[in-house]
Amino acid sequence: MSLTDTYDTPAPIPEPSGPSAATISHPADLLLRVYYEDTDAAGVVYYANYLRFCERARTEWLRALGFSQQAMFASEGLAFVVTRMEADYLRGAELDDWLRVASEVAASGRASLVFRQRVWRGETLLFDSRVTIACVDMTSKRPRRLPAALADLLPSRLPRPSDNNPSDNDTSTEPA
Repeated sequence: MSLTDTYDTPAPIPEPSGPSAATISHPADLLLRVYYEDTDAAGVVYYANYLRFCERARTEWLRALGFSQQAMFASEGLAFVVTRMEADYLRGAELDDWLRVASEVAASGRASLVFRQRVWRGETLLFDSRVTIACVDMTSKRPRRLPAALADLLPSRLPRPSDNNPSDNDTSTEPA
């Protein structure tokens, strides 16, 4: 690869046509470039920034479905919080790389979603994660059911976490 290849713009990924079960059941991609601020002194992406990239991708996934987290909070007092994170760092991204963050819902519960999120540089998998987010009433700090409009879009074939999942129904502790 030559230096000029690094600066080529990747092919655009088409925008979803609108919220539907088909949109949710297929991965959503977010393209981003690695900036100097994302790297350490060696020019390699700092490990915690992969989590930031995944957060952006989940936000864009919701936006593509017509959901604004800010509007959800303003109208219902609800927010999504991360309650569990599993991550495998496989290879390092570097300054000026184009990355693709692929996000898909792997499972859903009454009050939670589990995302499988992977970061790719071209055909090379750099980062693989499973992120559980819980829907929380920010006044009581207790789990709440997913908004009906979002839950209705989830394909019925998605695996559901067991009823013993604390992020789904445990109201005795505050989410992390």
